[in-house]
Amino acid sequence: QVQLVESGGGSVQAGGSLRLSCATSGYTAAWYCMAWFRQAPGKERERVVAVYRDSDTAYYADSVKGRFTISQDNAKNTLYLQMNSLKPEDTAMYYCAAESRSSGCVDAANLRYWGQGTQVTVSS
Repeated sequence: QVQLVESGGGSVQAGGSLRLSCATSGYTAAWYCMAWFRQAPGKERERVVAVYRDSDTAYYADSVKGRFTISQDNAKNTLYLQMNSLKPEDTAMYYCAAESRSSGCVDAANLRYWGQGTQVTVSS
């Protein structure tokens, strides 16, 4: 059974940093892509960043470019999201997601595997 488990969320003041982790299990092959999404109350889920198996390029949302960094530890089957210079508008539930099919990680509807989410709250 595939599982994705996020951790690392919390409450910080604007300008602070957090590092989210996503531990994956139950899938021995390499994911086609992995991504972080977020959803604020009353808003649609939006993709924060995605990485693809066959590419070294990470695709960031414009709103987080230069502040957030995605990384992976393949030995630990863990995906990370380092978030710096946090802003109140970054407040949301953050989800890790993964997909083995080539349908990709662009639209949330295309990803089959999701974590339970971890809350990030940034106060001004």
